[in-house]
Amino acid sequence: MNIKYIKVFTPLLLVLVLQSCMATPPQNPDNICLIFEEKKSWYKAVMRSEKRWKIPPYVLMSFVYQESSFKSDARPERKKLLGFIPWFRPSTAVGYSQALNMTWEDYKEETGNSRANRKDFKDSADFIGWYASKGYYQGFKKEDARSLYLAYHEGYGGFKKKSYRKKQWLIKVADRVQSRSIKYQMKRIYTVRPGSLDTFYMVTYYIKWVKTSWAYSM
Repeated sequence: MNIKYIKVFTPLLLVLVLQSCMATPPQNPDNICLIFEEKKSWYKAVMRSEKRWKIPPYVLMSFVYQESSFKSDARPERKKLLGFIPWFRPSTAVGYSQALNMTWEDYKEETGNSRANRKDFKDSADFIGWYASKGYYQGFKKEDARSLYLAYHEGYGGFKKKSYRKKQWLIKVADRVQSRSIKYQMKRIYTVRPGSLDTFYMVTYYIKWVKTSWAYSM
């Protein structure tokens, strides 16, 4: 083959190879059991994170879904200058967890995971567990995905100041995260322990969720 053509096609081939190596979102994002069946390495990563940080898999996975829709290269959309010219992105968020540059550096320094990559699911799962555990040790209930997500978005200082109350859109997002967390938990319970999904359990859990949602909307 002509050397000129090799020089032209080699970079293109490299791009195609890299794209093929990138992790793709799961085919069934609404079913946590099917996600883990398809992505066995994700299951191991989430279990490892839970063991280390005590945050349940259904809470962690609801965060990943909301933040990136399970896309490894997710980033905020660029703002438009004059309505049509691509401009700067609104934040430095990248990857599954949408962690910001500064917070990611804090994570790497505190955990010693200096080679962590935000586009790596294992590292992102560990990051979410690390950050959410700060709330767990401050008295947050580890299954309270709503409160943990509000703190994830606003920071624990902002959460204590109740800054989210001025952001109705964020409260609605946090409600969706809580709903998905419950959905993932129910699916996991039904699959792992078929007899445990009785009416009393479902009603009790739903009432608990409504009380939590009402308290934070005040």
